[in-house]
Amino acid sequence: MSAAIEIQSVTKRYGALTVLDDISLTITPGEFVVFLGPSGCGKSTLLRMIAGLEAVDAGEIHLGGRRIDTLAPGQRGVAMVFQSYALYPHMTVAKNMAFGLENIGLEAAEITRRVTEAARVLEIDHLLDRKPAKLSGGQRQRVAIGRAIVKEPMAFLFDEPLSNLDAALRGRTRLELAQLHQRLGATMIFVTHDQVEAMTLADRIVIMNGRKIEQIGTPMDIYHRPKTRFVAEFVGSPAMSMLPVAAVTAESVEIAGLGRIAAQLPGLSGFDAAGAVLGVRAEDAHVLPADQSGLPFTISVVERLGDRTLLYGRLGTVCDLVVEDTGRSTAVAGQTVSVGFNPAALHLFDAAGRACDGLGG
Repeated sequence: MSAAIEIQSVTKRYGALTVLDDISLTITPGEFVVFLGPSGCGKSTLLRMIAGLEAVDAGEIHLGGRRIDTLAPGQRGVAMVFQSYALYPHMTVAKNMAFGLENIGLEAAEITRRVTEAARVLEIDHLLDRKPAKLSGGQRQRVAIGRAIVKEPMAFLFDEPLSNLDAALRGRTRLELAQLHQRLGATMIFVTHDQVEAMTLADRIVIMNGRKIEQIGTPMDIYHRPKTRFVAEFVGSPAMSMLPVAAVTAESVEIAGLGRIAAQLPGLSGFDAAGAVLGVRAEDAHVLPADQSGLPFTISVVERLGDRTLLYGRLGTVCDLVVEDTGRSTAVAGQTVSVGFNPAALHLFDAAGRACDGLGG
């Protein structure tokens, strides 16, 4: 079962401190939504408000058409998976998964059915008789997820559930979560500060910053069409480079102290270039052949990643830039080369950080 979640003008305060300010969001049934943002942006607080672990100071939360922010956590129809596994060490896997159901007086036969089915879906049916001490970190996390599945909730809430795992295990568990969502078709909200988790798991990403939602969109919309400078710099690795702008037209941008480059920036009527910057992703900057001229770029660090090479350095004496080259790049630190840019993939941000180009506007 899955259900829509409606968050309507929700505000959260701790005394005089407002941590969430007038947040509104609709999540459709069966959607996998990721709350992404830096530490302290309010993403976990919002999740805990949906779960009933934090009170709502203003606004309403609805699940499946029913208002739930006035209900106790156990009455809301949600199940939460925490960063900590919080398994009972003296109980077997089966007992850990069944414990919550036993507490609400569910019949033994129904408990067995739910535990057996959840274990099958998570491929931990061979672990049901083990205790947590005999499990790996990834297996413990699956048990914690299984404990949520057996509740048959209308929505699953995940609060940074992969942060305790090592890098390799995080990758495998991330894949398992994506497959689990496909099998269950359940509404899921996942909180993380890890953009790789967000980009690989989400149907839509909710970018949060400074008590507000900065942008909502599919992973590729967020990446290719950032609506603010914050989103542009927060999402993507390496981060988008920002070049100072002196003047701009729909067909070109003058980089302060360096010269003019071609651009495709429609809809700029009345644009004020004062304090504006031009955003460039590494894959949209490239080293030009020796017979072509561009802007001078002095390489300081070469990062070889196998299929591609990242060149970190300085554009003239003006600003830092990251350029992507091929895996067979012959570039070396200290070398000065000419670089060009993809005119159709440049991002213009005004002094307030708002996207003003055809891509992000």
